[in-house]
Amino acid sequence: MIDIQERIEKHLQEISKYTSTPNKGTTRLTYSQEDLGARTYIKEKMDEYGLKVHEDGFGNIFGKMDGVLQDAPSVLIGSHFDSVPHGGNYDGPAGVVAGLVVAELFSKNQLIPKYPLEIIALVEEEGTRFGGGLMGSRGIVGLLSEQDFYRLKDKDGISTVEAMEKIGLDPSLPKRRDWKSMKAYLELHIEQGPILEEKNIPIGVVETIVGLTQLEITVEGQAGHAGTTPMEHRADALVTSAKIIAELPTIAMEEGEGSVITVGSVEVFPNGANVIPKKTVFSVDIRSGKEEHVQNMIRKVRELVYSHNQNNIRLSVDQLLYMQPKSMNSEIITLLKQKSSELAIPYYSMNSGAGHDAMVFSDFTAAGMLFVPSKNGLSHCPEEWSDSRDLANAVQILYEAAKNLTEVEVK
Repeated sequence: MIDIQERIEKHLQEISKYTSTPNKGTTRLTYSQEDLGARTYIKEKMDEYGLKVHEDGFGNIFGKMDGVLQDAPSVLIGSHFDSVPHGGNYDGPAGVVAGLVVAELFSKNQLIPKYPLEIIALVEEEGTRFGGGLMGSRGIVGLLSEQDFYRLKDKDGISTVEAMEKIGLDPSLPKRRDWKSMKAYLELHIEQGPILEEKNIPIGVVETIVGLTQLEITVEGQAGHAGTTPMEHRADALVTSAKIIAELPTIAMEEGEGSVITVGSVEVFPNGANVIPKKTVFSVDIRSGKEEHVQNMIRKVRELVYSHNQNNIRLSVDQLLYMQPKSMNSEIITLLKQKSSELAIPYYSMNSGAGHDAMVFSDFTAAGMLFVPSKNGLSHCPEEWSDSRDLANAVQILYEAAKNLTEVEVK
């Protein structure tokens, strides 16, 4: 029997090496050299555990253990392996590592699945490089068309195709997957919040995932000299943006019931200390557990933005991503709770305030998620940390659930 905790720590340590910001958190952008390093490691481990490895036209990685049944749908386990800038080592990779360890357990224990077991590592969940987020999972199920994928570019104007080819990936490979080829999707993730730690409970069984949208607001004015342009003659894009941004928290607070709005990215052009800003582009992230609140906030944000469409200021609102609140599959929820109880691992039923690939898959297959505690509730920062003992508990639950779902036989 392998030491699950030790194996998890080793995998996470190896994957964490692939960052463009050493000693300043994990920065692993999709299709970067750091992406290439991490994906090479993941593929090598998949191969080592006897999985058939391939990538699709988005660069998602699949490692498949065939089942006894011919052309049967797979039980998928995985998560993403990209990061936010200066993020942590656990958000995403913990779920990929969980899949790898489950596959190793199947292999070492000589289990023969009736239905295939498939470990997946997904790209661009965070949306850090190409915007929108959940790109790999949305692509698999056909929510991101091939044409739209080809049109995506990063802030430097580099297209997805150019970036893929630079690290040796093939964007011409098949992209969309038949949803009938997926029997279930299981994902382990760190909580990214304080609830489990505060309750001192090692496992969270996710019931629903929050609905979210990401808007991109563009404000255009007129550049000018900072010293010679009178205040009454200015069309300052940044000042207008600041006024809009300052009013956004009120929209979320008035909506209530845990609704949140965040501006996390602001770009200023031409970004000179002595130049009146001509243009700004900023993100607006909107989340709520109820779709009506998400829709209300989208409408109110649009109204707020266009109310500033005056004094030679031009504004536009683009919606980059929209995901409805999603419920996880009731049978998978029951199964995960059952396996937790059988293993004498306490669990807590909870909702997710963050979006995950599981919310995409939930419309196409039976999806379920487990959370483990995050130290001090921190995530998306270098201080992000989860105890490998908690991760090992979650892996054991997933292993038992996967045995059930794949209907394993013992050699």
